[in-house]
Amino acid sequence: MLKKNEIVTVEIVDLTHEGAGVAKVDGLVFFVENALPGEVIRMRVLKVNKKIGYGKVEEYLEKSPHRNEELDLAYLRSGIADLGHLAYPEQLKFKAKQVKDSLYKMAGITDMEVPLTLGMDHPVQYRNKAQVPVRRVNGQVETGFFRKNSHDLMPIEDFYIQDPVIDQVVLALRDLIRRFDLKPYDEQEQSGLIRNLVVRRGHHSGEIMVILVTTRPKVFRVDQLIEQLIKQFPAIKSVMQNINDQNTNAIFGKEWCTLYGQDYITDQMLGNDFQISGPAFYQVNTEMAEKLYQTAIDFAELREDDVVIDAYSGIGTIGLSVAKHVKEVYGVEVIPEAVENSQKNSSLNGITNAHYVCDTAENAMKNWLKEGIQPTAILVDPPRKGLTESFIKASAQTGAERIAYISCNVATMARDIKLYQELGFELKKIQPVDLFPQTHHVECVALLVKA
Repeated sequence: MLKKNEIVTVEIVDLTHEGAGVAKVDGLVFFVENALPGEVIRMRVLKVNKKIGYGKVEEYLEKSPHRNEELDLAYLRSGIADLGHLAYPEQLKFKAKQVKDSLYKMAGITDMEVPLTLGMDHPVQYRNKAQVPVRRVNGQVETGFFRKNSHDLMPIEDFYIQDPVIDQVVLALRDLIRRFDLKPYDEQEQSGLIRNLVVRRGHHSGEIMVILVTTRPKVFRVDQLIEQLIKQFPAIKSVMQNINDQNTNAIFGKEWCTLYGQDYITDQMLGNDFQISGPAFYQVNTEMAEKLYQTAIDFAELREDDVVIDAYSGIGTIGLSVAKHVKEVYGVEVIPEAVENSQKNSSLNGITNAHYVCDTAENAMKNWLKEGIQPTAILVDPPRKGLTESFIKASAQTGAERIAYISCNVATMARDIKLYQELGFELKKIQPVDLFPQTHHVECVALLVKA
């Protein structure tokens, strides 16, 4: 039996769905960070359980030809780019394999062709939103990212996968916080003022929103700080404050106020204008979100007489993108601000046939059925936990012929597809889409058709 700190030579035979290398030794499966299939390494044993263990690379004896040698290891250690050590074309293959494997494991599907993941031409600097903790490190206020599985802040200036203008705004804010002597949050002491900085930037519009997440309402000389910031970045249209006084990992608390400008920024997606508020969900990779939504729209083969349900509708991005091509759209979203945004976004784009309610998707579905609304197509874009059984059953009873399922978690999507199959739907096609290059996350669109 291998013991902690022992060093053994192993070959990496696979990658986990989270991008860790897999080695097999003495009947145990070991997971190793920063190791790729085909590599032979000297591995130090970090931890051993009954069947699995964890190791780290002491030395590479043979390296993979697919290794990206140029990656700064800080991006691996922080989890910013947990797949960044794998060459991008191989990342796209890896993600398609994740989809294929999930369909087999969760739904027993073996005969579905999974095409290569749709990727980006320039797979870095794509994120339109940053959430950055502010902490004191070695006596100095720093912004950066937590080391993986910890709350130790690693100071980082270039976030690699973020819009570089957002990185510049974060650094300018860090310098102003230092200059104005504002105290960063201390998690252990539960003291200090500035917890997080959140910055959004419209991919097409260039408009910027800054959110200061603080432990209490009063921020000394905040007007002067904002004035200095806007001198450097005139594209800032909104500065918001969110108050989070709880001992929690959640970024935002319940209380919001506008410190400067308006409480939203505007950006475009698939030809529509969208107002995006501070707490609203908006895909962080605009370029690939447009490809993702367009794939879902193409899969659903929408017609002028279609009545479409847009479940988990967010601020209306996908529903409003299809509204001009169909008869009616009915959207549901559980976050009140997002529903307000989607209603405003309907008006903003002169769309009169999209109707949004604030409710759970399953409740709204039941109410629409009672009202006699009969959808012909359903678009779903649920959170990572996937759809509830009650929603799946209600949606299967609507008479809709086509369901386009957008997923950010292929395991829960495959589980849901299995239930849809039991209820008389057939998986017709599937397409992985890379919204998060350099990370292990994969989005996917599946088309289910009533058999």
